Amino acid sequence: MFSPPAAVLLSLLHGAFCQNLFSWDNGASDTRQVQPYECLPDPTSCGCCVMQKKLQRMEWFFNKTVEDISNNLANSKMALNEMRASRSAFSVALGEANASGCFGPFPDERRVVYRHVFLNLGDGYSAATGGFTAPRSGVYSLAVTVYSASAAPGGPGAHLTVNGLQASALREKESRDREDSATLVVSAKLRAGDNVAVVLPKGGVVCDDSSHLNTFTGFLLYPC
Repeated sequence: MFSPPAAVLLSLLHGAFCQNLFSWDNGASDTRQVQPYECLPDPTSCGCCVMQKKLQRMEWFFNKTVEDISNNLANSKMALNEMRASRSAFSVALGEANASGCFGPFPDERRVVYRHVFLNLGDGYSAATGGFTAPRSGVYSLAVTVYSASAAPGGPGAHLTVNGLQASALREKESRDREDSATLVVSAKLRAGDNVAVVLPKGGVVCDDSSHLNTFTGFLLYPC
C-alpha cells in the first residue's frame, strides 16, 4: 500500500513516462518535442539513455506547470488590484453633527447639498456641490431618505436625478402628526462621469438635526 504522496508521485511518473504529448490551455496540445540527451551506441547504455529522456520530459512537465501557476497568480493579483482601485461608496447626511434646521421651502427646485460625510470611499461625492460622480461604469445602489417636521404644505419630498434628469422621486404628504418621512432605494446603471444628485422640488422642505434623518447613500455593486 502506497502512501498518498507516493501514489501522486507514481501517477506523475507514469504520465511523464507514457505520454509524448502534453495538453495545455483547455485541451490545446503542445507538440514541442523535448530534445534527448545524446545516447551512446553501446547497447549497455540503452537503459540509461531511456531514463535520461524520461527525466528530461518530466523536468519539462514540472517547469511548464510552475510557469502556468505563476501566470495565473499574476493575473489574479492584477484583477484584485483593479477591484480595489475601483471601490466606490459614499454615505452623507444633510446637517452637520451639531446643527439642526430645515432646508426649504423654495419657489423653485433646489439641489440638496449634504454637508455631513459619513463615508466617501473613492472621493466620488462632492460636499461642495452635493453631487456624486461615478468613477467608472457599472451598476450602483442608490438610497435617499427624506424627513420633515415642518408644517409646510409641500411636505418632505425629493427627486433623484442623473445628469440633471429625474430618475426617480419620493414624497410623503403631510399628515396630522407634522412629521413625515420617505425612503427610496434603486439600482441604476451609470456610465463613468455620470453625476447623481438629490433635488428638492418646488415647495418641498426637509428638516434635520444631530440624528441625521436625511441621508443620501450609494455604492458600486459591480462594474460593467
